[in-house]
Amino acid sequence: MEEQMQEVSGWVAKLTDMVLAYAPKLALAIIVLIVGIKVINKLATLARRAMEKAGISNNITPFLSSILGISLKVLLFFSIAGMVGIETASFIAVLAAAGFAVGLALQGSLSNFAAGIIILIFRPYKAGDWIEVNDKFGKVEEIQIFNTLIVTPGRKTLIIPNGQVVESIVTNYSEKGFIRVELNVTMPYAESFPKVKEIIMEVLQGIPNVLEDPEPEIGIETFDSHNIVLAVRPYTHPDNYWDVTFAAHERIKAAFNQHGIQVAYSEGVEMGSIGD
Repeated sequence: MEEQMQEVSGWVAKLTDMVLAYAPKLALAIIVLIVGIKVINKLATLARRAMEKAGISNNITPFLSSILGISLKVLLFFSIAGMVGIETASFIAVLAAAGFAVGLALQGSLSNFAAGIIILIFRPYKAGDWIEVNDKFGKVEEIQIFNTLIVTPGRKTLIIPNGQVVESIVTNYSEKGFIRVELNVTMPYAESFPKVKEIIMEVLQGIPNVLEDPEPEIGIETFDSHNIVLAVRPYTHPDNYWDVTFAAHERIKAAFNQHGIQVAYSEGVEMGSIGD
């Protein structure tokens, strides 16, 4: 019985020594943890407000502020663990190795993820813009973390990885607020160009959604074997591109017919034998 009491006393003494040794460190660690979490939450809030003022999309602002908060809290955890005497070197090495392996496995996805953040921060385009990427033309429907969704004039949805967007030349047709419609019209050599130009200009001025500023441009583009080819360049908002294109063709043809403007064309089709 006496031996057991001595053993218990020894354990109590060791426990007391440990408490006396670690209590200050533990108390300091708890204080640092409480204060650190409050500071980190405040920093995350300030970062989110700063991103909102900078015009960063609302789709990415909560995500980035959350990533910032989590990263700072992980650093705080390792700092506290070091304060109380826990060896963190081996744990950090394991996490680094795991992160490296995951990074290799998700290399393409991480590239698209980073590109998505770049697009949302620097905003080379936004939802609703008409853009062209890798010869793919359409209206931006949504900018996601990994992909950009655009809808073509034929109502097809294209899913373009953000990595390809960052690495390619992007043509933004909506950046200036208007786009030039490029049309070609022919006129006979015997006709007066100033007269035809005036007719076309009157037609363009009567078409809805054709802008007055910039003013439509009309000029001689080239000469072919039967006609003079005219370049007709009205300006409009990108959303009205096809409406203006179809209306211009229709009304110019009607105006030419009304004013007796003729163009050369072949009325017959020559047939030839295919042979053996």
